[in-house]
Parts: sequence; C-alpha cells; structure tokens
Amino acid sequence: MTSSFARRSVLAAGAAGLVGAAAGPAAAAQRGAARRRAAALVIHNARVFTGLPGARPVEAVAVGHDGRILATGRGRELHHLAGRDTEIVDARGATVMSGIHDGHVHPLGAGERSLRPSLEGAETTAEELLAILTGFLKDTPGQEPDGWLVVSDWNPIGLLPRGTLPHHSLLDTLPTRRPIALLGSDGHNTWVNGRALEIAGITAATPDPVAGKIVKGPDGKPSGVLKDDAQPLVTRHIPEPSEADLVAACSRALAQVAASGVTTMMDANVGQSGLSTYQALANAGTLLQRIVPAIGIDADLAKDPKAALAYASGLQRSFRNVPGLRFGTIKVFLDGVIEYPAQTAALLAPYLDDSGHPTDNRGELYVSGQDYGQLTAAFNRAGWQMHAHGLGDRAVRTALDGYAYARRATGLRGARNTIAHLQLVDPADLGRFAALDVVACMQLQWAEQDTWTMDALLPYIGPERHRWMYPARSLERHGARLSGGSDWPVDPLQVWNQIRTAIDRTGAEGDGPLYQELEGLSRTSALRMHTQGTAWQLRMDQLTGTVRPGLAADLIVLDRDVTKCPVADISDTRVELTLVGGRVVHDAHTSAGRAAAARLDRAATAPRPSAYAAVHGGRHSACGHGDDRP
Repeated sequence: MTSSFARRSVLAAGAAGLVGAAAGPAAAAQRGAARRRAAALVIHNARVFTGLPGARPVEAVAVGHDGRILATGRGRELHHLAGRDTEIVDARGATVMSGIHDGHVHPLGAGERSLRPSLEGAETTAEELLAILTGFLKDTPGQEPDGWLVVSDWNPIGLLPRGTLPHHSLLDTLPTRRPIALLGSDGHNTWVNGRALEIAGITAATPDPVAGKIVKGPDGKPSGVLKDDAQPLVTRHIPEPSEADLVAACSRALAQVAASGVTTMMDANVGQSGLSTYQALANAGTLLQRIVPAIGIDADLAKDPKAALAYASGLQRSFRNVPGLRFGTIKVFLDGVIEYPAQTAALLAPYLDDSGHPTDNRGELYVSGQDYGQLTAAFNRAGWQMHAHGLGDRAVRTALDGYAYARRATGLRGARNTIAHLQLVDPADLGRFAALDVVACMQLQWAEQDTWTMDALLPYIGPERHRWMYPARSLERHGARLSGGSDWPVDPLQVWNQIRTAIDRTGAEGDGPLYQELEGLSRTSALRMHTQGTAWQLRMDQLTGTVRPGLAADLIVLDRDVTKCPVADISDTRVELTLVGGRVVHDAHTSAGRAAAARLDRAATAPRPSAYAAVHGGRHSACGHGDDRP
C-alpha cells in the first residue's frame, strides 16, 4: 500500500505527538533551551532504513540547521527537538532512508541526449526504421544539405528480421543529402550514412584507431558502423548544442535524478567540457546532487602514467572550487560489450559461433594488464582511486591483476579501486575482490532474462559461462563490497526497478529470472549496495550513505515501505521528498516536482534500450563529454 506523506511547519508548540505542552518558569526555560537546539526538520511515523547492521528500530529522524542528522529515535523520543519553526513531515508508515548513491552514471550525457530525437531502443524492420527517420527529417526542415540529423537510442541489435546487419546503403536511400548519425543506445556503436563517412574522410584505407573498429564489408569498404573509439572519427564533426541549451537540458536531467531519490552520483567519464558544464550548472543553482567526476583516461594516455596524472591533476586544479564536485576518481575502459554482433568485451575463452563452435575472437582488451597496473600505481600514490570498465571475464581479471600489481608496487591499502559492470566474472576471481579491497560496482537492472542476455548472448558464450552472468551473490559470499549504479542514459533511469531486479533477477520488464536462486540478493543487501555500498566506493561513507547522527541529511521519503512491501511492488516506488545536506531538492507535491516525476514516467514507458556500458570517448555519447584530451 502506498501512502502520501504529510508536510507542514510547526507554528506553535503542541504539534501532535512531537511537541508536549508545558507551563511555569521551569517549563519556559526548557522551551528556550529546546528552541536553541531545535531541529530544522523532523520526519516521524516512518519505517527508517538506517543501513546500519544490527541497528535498533527507528521511526523518526531529526535534521539540524547545519544540514546534518541531529538525532534518530522511536515514536516520541524526538519530541523535544521540535520547536516553533521546525518543519514536520509525517511519513505515514512509509520508508525513510539514505538517498540513493549512483556509482556509475552519465547525467550530462542524458541531458544532451534529450536535445535530439530518439529511437528509444526500438526493434524495427528496415522499412519501419526508414519511415521513422523520414519523419525526423520532416520535423527539422530547412537544413539541407549540410545540417546533421543526429538520432539517439538506436538499438544495435534491433534490425528485424533478427541478424540483419546495418549498412550505410540503407540510410543512403533516405530523401536527403544531410549527414545522418544514429547513436547506439549501448554507447559502443554508431551507424552513419555515406555523407557522414565522406565528411569524416573515412575510406577503405582508414586504419582502425586504438580501442576502436571501423566495420568493413567483404569488399573492404566501410559499412557505416563504427565501434568504440572509432566513433569520434565521425562524432567530432557534429556541431555542439549551445551552452544555454545544454545547461537547461542538464538541469532538467538533474531534477529527474532528484525525483528518483538519487543524492550522490559518480559521473563515469568526464573531461574538460563536462566539468565546464558542471561549473555552469553550479553557477545557475541547478547542481542538486553531490557529484564525483571520474576523469576519463583513454587507451593511448593510459600507457603514460606521468602524463595521465598531469592531465587529471590539471583538471582538478581548474575546477576544484566548483561547489558540489568531489575529485579523486579516474575512469579507464578495459574492453567493450559482449552481445552479438559487437562482441568486443574481452573474454578468457573465445566467443562461439551461432552453431556453438569456438571462433578465434576473444574480444578486445584496450589496455594491457601491465599498463593498467602501472597507471593504477601512479594514481593510487597520488591519492586517486581507479574505476575500470570491465564487462568480460578477461577484462575483469586484467583489472584485478593491475590492482594487485599496484598494491605490491606501492604498499598502499584502502584505495577503494573499483571494477564496473562485471557482466561475466570467472569463478576463480571471485575471492580476489575482497583480498584486494576492490569494489564491485554492478548495474543489476540488466540481470534478467531478455533479448540481450539470452538471444544476443547465451548462444555465443554457452551455458557454462552464462551461469556466471552478474554474479552478485557469489561476490557477496566471497566478501566483496557491492555498490550500485544505473549507467543512465545507456539504460533508463529506473532506480527502484533496479533495486527490485537485484533481488528477484526479473524486474518489471524481464521475460524470466536470471539465476535468481544462485545470484539474487536479499532485500537488505540490495538497499545497502545502493546506499552505503556506493558511499564506500566513492569514499564518502563518513559523510553520507547511512542514517545516523552526525552524517549529512541526504535523505529520501518514499510513498511505501520498501522494507516490507512485496518485492515486485518496489519497482513502482515514488519518491515524495529528497534532501541533500538537509536542503529539499525534490518535493513531489510542487509543480517542479510533478514535472520531474512526469519525465520519469515517460522514460519508464519507453522501450528498453540496449543495456550496456558507455562509450570510449565521443562527446555525443552516453558518457557526455568524454573526448577531451590533454
């Protein structure tokens, strides 16, 4: 059952259940003392999920005027903290908890994507796709012959009938001379027409860049599909949106994040232009969350730790005074994506063909173990932590090997280095996470049976490896610290369905459970990994992530009790109130709050895009502003 909260200010002593009546001089003195230490806000009649193991039941939280949690307690225990100006929130039995911490997300990319038409991850025949694109052309008249048509959320495995491969010749049949780019919803693929190839100067003789691939046909000519770091060969020619449009779009995106209950985010690939956007958001007063910008280091720069450290340190110096930004994280892509037809994730054993026979393809490893270890050692010595994109089991092992090398080289402990995604982990590596203090940052909304995990994957890796898809409970059993992330906008921002899927491995959209009996998490573990677990990852656990006195009042009030409701009902949770440092950044009962929630509802009803990690570089990618170079 859902329950809308009640919020009002205490205008005089005597708020029911919180402020007791008193008389006489002693009582007057008591009231004066109470006013001096009165809370700015008290939330009561709640089921508080503190995130603290073994904590006693808590039903009320008081927030001080300094933006920190003043006290927690049961029932009337906090009545003495409610003064004349204290705001009172009656949660009516719903959950109050720490705000969600998103350990891998691309909010600026989401804002930028919203400025373009979207295919919304749809599966279409060639004829249906051409009809949609013709409509987009008609919606943007007067741009012949040179105005780019850039379309977001193209599904790289979505051409029907299944197995149909994209080629520029199909896009070339559209009635236009305009350059066209369809940006893959997975962030790892872009499909362009012949005019775009011409503008980029891509021919049969163009070599593949490091960590990228220009897909070519049997004739040796480019097909129009660009993978990973080949994408910027084209996307660097796409005009940028104006700063005003970008800041407005990103402001809307951050409001949507607040409406989801997210109070802290790690932007998982940032360069100078992205940091400039955050600075503009801060100046505009619309930077609502705590942001950890993970500075992206590409495959070339990863080979030169000294230059990479100088680059990251320079960005930190330039933007360290932007309110809300917290530096200290470096992002590196170790591989690509695992699904057919991309198959660029690095595997220990080869991919299989559609008949189940081994091929000679083990995917792409973009940074060697030696280079990653030396890079990690350099950054860990300087106080930075590493965040590796690792989808395939070979990439995961490479990251772990790099972290082991860095520990031996530096002697340092507690760097909180991280591996993100962990789609496939070899069981021999499960225990290494705890041994090396490596955080497992997982996007468990993908852990369900669907086209991407079954049709595009199971035949190409076989059932023995497939069983180790997103091994969350196995990692937890081996002592690994789990953290959570959405990878939005690679996947829709559906925080509560994400938490539900971590538990039942089916979610609201799955065709069935994905090894739920082996890898499903408990409800408590799922909630903790998305709060305290990610706060630990981001080295903010002494500031936020649990509900206890002294920590920042990064709190959310929900419309139901997610600790007790049926697991399937968690997906539909709505956030009534979001606080960051005691400041209200979302109120579902205001016009702005309703507008942000409506954007979430629209996203939730859109077709599900391909659900995997963000692109290497490319300003117009899921990663936002990732192609900045030193």
